[in-house]
Amino acid sequence: MKHVILVAGATGNLGERITRSLLDHGAEVRAIVRRGTDLHKINHLEQLGAKVFEVDMSKVNEVTTVCGGVTCVVSALAGLRDVVIDTQKVLLDAAVKAGVPRFIPSDYSLDFTKFPEGTNRNLDWRREFHTYLDKAPIKATSIYCGGFMDMLTDQIPMIMIKQRMIMYWGHADHPLGFTTVADTAVYTAFAALDADTPRSLWIAGDQPTPRKLQALMTDLTGKKFRLFRTGGQGFLNVLIKIIRKMAPGESELYPAWQGMQYMSNMIDKRSDLPRIDNERYQGVKWTSARELLARQGA
Repeated sequence: MKHVILVAGATGNLGERITRSLLDHGAEVRAIVRRGTDLHKINHLEQLGAKVFEVDMSKVNEVTTVCGGVTCVVSALAGLRDVVIDTQKVLLDAAVKAGVPRFIPSDYSLDFTKFPEGTNRNLDWRREFHTYLDKAPIKATSIYCGGFMDMLTDQIPMIMIKQRMIMYWGHADHPLGFTTVADTAVYTAFAALDADTPRSLWIAGDQPTPRKLQALMTDLTGKKFRLFRTGGQGFLNVLIKIIRKMAPGESELYPAWQGMQYMSNMIDKRSDLPRIDNERYQGVKWTSARELLARQGA
């Protein structure tokens, strides 16, 4: 059986990696992009081997045409509410209209289904989309990967190199689920090619605790790192409210308080994985925190 996979969001980091992995496994990939997308990005996807279709992402009929004969639609769309909810609804409606049997939404995060509304703006949108998705006559699979491990050396202010310090919230021995973007992409590609996926899949390349990160950095650098606890989850949540009021940034995808909301979720016991589905596909070589930090020159 020839797998024909449609990828939305293929011009992004995760979407391109999913596309590459699908092509590596012999799938036909149709990448849909917005009209007016940078020609360099389109040419790059075509050079990889994907078939690129420029469409009006607000028109169900246009997207439906590209969905004909597709075996799975994979969404790697990222953005604000208009993308996560509105554009994904168009994508989902088109998949249903074309008779596509399977849909993978753009979740790729910790399991937000366990959290109440208001704890994380970006994840609230994904949960709202789920209420629409779960009513659709299509088989859906969400992939929960925790936080992207790549951000440990960039956007997540935990590893303070100059200060030789691991800054953390909550408890020093609470495991934090992380998966690299690359590993998430490979796993998603396998899931897209698997007709028997369940509704949810949970993965984690590694689950380091702050204390483990302290030991890793001390070992990798040969310099003593110390732990610094900034406070508990309650204090963090209060700080989030203050910062959000002082610097709203509601039109930004990742304002400062958004990252803090995600950290609050990660240190919450409700983010603990009910199971780990890493072994479902044997073709994924999982990257550990040690490997990532060593690769990044920690």
